[in-house]
Amino acid sequence: MVRPFNIEEIFPEADSARLPRRQAGSSSQGLAVTLLADYTMPARAWLPSAAIAALLEEFGVTSGAARTTISRLARRGVLEGSRQGRHSSYRLTEPAAIDLSNGGGAIAAFGVSPEPWDGLWTLVSFSIPEQESTQRRALRTYLRWWGFAPLHDGVWVWPHPLPEKAHAELAQLALGSMSLFRAGHIDLPTDANRSPIAAWDLPAIAQQYEEFLRLWNGWLPRIAAGDVTGVDAVRTRTEVMDMYRRFPVLDPMLPIELMPPGWPRARAREVFVAVYDGLAKPAQQYVQDLVLRVAAEPYPDLRAHTVAEMTAGMSPEEP
Repeated sequence: MVRPFNIEEIFPEADSARLPRRQAGSSSQGLAVTLLADYTMPARAWLPSAAIAALLEEFGVTSGAARTTISRLARRGVLEGSRQGRHSSYRLTEPAAIDLSNGGGAIAAFGVSPEPWDGLWTLVSFSIPEQESTQRRALRTYLRWWGFAPLHDGVWVWPHPLPEKAHAELAQLALGSMSLFRAGHIDLPTDANRSPIAAWDLPAIAQQYEEFLRLWNGWLPRIAAGDVTGVDAVRTRTEVMDMYRRFPVLDPMLPIELMPPGWPRARAREVFVAVYDGLAKPAQQYVQDLVLRVAAEPYPDLRAHTVAEMTAGMSPEEP
C-alpha cells in the first residue's frame, strides 16, 4: 500500500503557471511576480524599477538582489521593460499576465461552492522504467499539480474529469506505458478494500486548514477596525495569499460528501476573503505612496483587486 503523499512535499520543484508561486522560502522572483500581479492587474500597469526594488526590500530582499531579480524576470519573458532617460519601468508581459490571471482565478474560485460529483474517479496508471527516474518524477509532479494523489504504486486518482488539453501533456510524459480511466469505485467486502479517498491524508489536510484558521482568525478584528495599514497591510495580504494558494492542491475540491463532518474548506475561504479584501485599500494606498515617493509622479493604474474580481477573471489589457 502506498503511503499518502507527504504534505510537506506537495509543492515539488516544478515551476507551475497554474497556481502563482508560493512565497514562504521561495525565490525573490516569485515574490516579485506576486507583488506585481497583486497591484498591476488587469491593466498591466508599469512600475518603476526603483519601486519594485523598494517593495522587495520590505520583504528582506537586498537592493542588489532586487535588481538581479528584475533582470532575470525580464530575460525569462515574465517582465518587459521601458526606459525614459535614466529611469526604467517594467510590467508583466501579456503571456505572464494571462497565466497569472488564470492561476489567480483558480485560487479565488476554490471553495466557492461544491460542484455536484458524479461518483466517478479519474485514474492514471503508469509503468516507467527504473532508469527513467527523472521522467517518473516529472510525471508525479504533473499529476500532483492537477490534484492527483497516489492510491497504489503506479495508480494515481483524482475525483474530477481531466481536461482535454491535459491528455496531450500526459502523453508527452509517458516514457513507458500509461492508461487513463474514468470509472467508479466498487467496495469489496474485505479489510483490504481501499477507497480512493484514502489516497489523501485527510487528517493532515484538516490540520493545515486549522493552522490557517488559527493564524488568520485573530487578524479579523484588527482588520475590521482599520488597525492594519501601510507596509503591514502589503505583507499580511501577500502572506495570506501564500498560505491559501496551497489548498487547491492539498484539497483539490475533494467531494464534500466524502469529507469528515465539519470539513473546514468553506470557513478557510471566508477568512481568506476577509483578510485579502479587507486589506486591499490600505495595501493599495501604501503601494501608490511608495511609487510616488520613488518616481515623483503618480501611477493611477495601480490597484489592488479583490477575490471577487479574481474569480470573475481579469483579462489583461493594454493601459
